[in-house]
Amino acid sequence: MARGFPKRGGSSESRASREPPLDPEERARELCLRLLTGTPRTRSQLAEALRKREIPDDVAEHVLERFQDVGLIDDQAFANAWVESRHRGRGLARRALAQELRHRGVDAELVTEAVGLLDSEQEEATARELVRRRLPGTRGLDRDKRIRRVAGMLARKGYSEGLALKVVRDALAEESAADEGEEDPWP
Repeated sequence: MARGFPKRGGSSESRASREPPLDPEERARELCLRLLTGTPRTRSQLAEALRKREIPDDVAEHVLERFQDVGLIDDQAFANAWVESRHRGRGLARRALAQELRHRGVDAELVTEAVGLLDSEQEEATARELVRRRLPGTRGLDRDKRIRRVAGMLARKGYSEGLALKVVRDALAEESAADEGEEDPWP
């Protein structure tokens, strides 16, 4: 027997005998509240969790509707916050953000609306900042390899190939101009 742990079967009074079994609606409510306490979730994520716990579909739908009515579930707010957070924190582009939201079960219309909050200028500025941070780590490599590496990083974050190549080439041109300006002042 492991120290500090009761034998299998526990004490004479198991949890099931101490508490009356909860009805499915109460179980569904408790599960949703517990899941929402940790992190915001979409309606789809909560519905999946209820399905896994074998909550009847009609009960799950009723509980989810009630939570949505009182504002505990708000997929639009979730999507907007997700886009803001992931774009700012990880530098993800609209395409990658849309994919993540769809994966979390957010409705396509809400995804389009949330991703539309990012304009192309903001996305390009973020791409330039990502390149500015990544480019110095590629010094010493030939130009084509640097372009592939940094543009690949942007592609993985959801940026289009055209934007990625433009931003990387612009940054390399700026770097080259700065290097020429720093040539040895002693001829």
